[in-house]
Amino acid sequence: MTRVTGDWLTGVAAQRVCAVLTDAGYQAWFVGGCVRNALIGQDVRDLDLSTNARPELVMELARDAGIKVVPTGIDHGTVTLVLDGTSFEVTTFRQDVATDGRRAVVAFADTMIEDARRRDFTMNALYAGPDGAVADPLGGLPDLFARRVRFIEDADRRIKEDYLRILRFFRFHAWYGDPEAGIDADGLAACADNIDGLAALSAERITAEVLRLLAAPDPAPAVASMAATGALAQVLAGAEAGGLAVLVHLEQAAGVQPAPLRRLAVLGGQTDGLRLSKDQARELGLMMAEGDLPELAYRHGFAAARDAALIRAALAGGKVGHDDLAALQDAARKIFPLTAADLMPGLQGAALGRALRQAEARWIASGFTLTKDDLLG
Repeated sequence: MTRVTGDWLTGVAAQRVCAVLTDAGYQAWFVGGCVRNALIGQDVRDLDLSTNARPELVMELARDAGIKVVPTGIDHGTVTLVLDGTSFEVTTFRQDVATDGRRAVVAFADTMIEDARRRDFTMNALYAGPDGAVADPLGGLPDLFARRVRFIEDADRRIKEDYLRILRFFRFHAWYGDPEAGIDADGLAACADNIDGLAALSAERITAEVLRLLAAPDPAPAVASMAATGALAQVLAGAEAGGLAVLVHLEQAAGVQPAPLRRLAVLGGQTDGLRLSKDQARELGLMMAEGDLPELAYRHGFAAARDAALIRAALAGGKVGHDDLAALQDAARKIFPLTAADLMPGLQGAALGRALRQAEARWIASGFTLTKDDLLG
């Protein structure tokens, strides 16, 4: 029998939360990402549990055991239990009664198989008991170990339940799929047939999925498949996927960590359909700014100039060497040798500001080599 292990499972908090349910005669199953990631040796973060106990009973049992209860999604059967600083999302077995492509009307279910069938991919329909024993009601284990992202049962139906699953399909392939084996053909065809449904989704949900996709170590193959279906153009009009693979290579060669906004910038296209924060929009603008890279480093810091250099090289088929990055680091540390006091009292007000700006422009154009005396001479 396949089992999962890890401190997240065997710790006192996890075992106590499970015991609250099992001691009362109910089921307690860890499900989804924590089971999937534990099985393939990746970090476990979110701890989700499924149970046949109704949410009101889960809350009652937890409170009686002295566990903090937060009814985070009570309408959908989810309550959060907090113990020893760890949060556990406990959701009653559910099944979808009606869907409109964005949200679902759910009803409580009594069995794991019913709960599993409402999920998106087979690798996400894996359950583990408090002892680590894995239950696989829909054949997800072979898919997981083959790194094959496959919709549960009928792909078209799964997508029509929630069109965000189109973007999740590409994201999961980027993170968990086998690039050599390629993307699942049935899933890809179903995505292509349903791309118009993406228009019904909120900008917030689309943005979150796109950025999570682009955070993958190498999202280029998944994004290329996304472009082939028309999904990329649907969420990012005018985007071109070609430069992304080059950028990933340049990042790896330079020892630079992946950054979703840098990857978004190299795709180009219109970001009007995304919901970026002001800070994200500003960062994206700096990456895509034209002009002198050393000046960009001087004015906005090394990271902004480095990212702009990588993006420009990726789009032009060029390279960014360590010497190039060192020069940008040096530019970012430069300090303009003049101050207002150096030009006073001869200059005041607007004239003073104008003279400082002109002197700074000369200094930058010289490659930051002009001295204070040069600028005052």
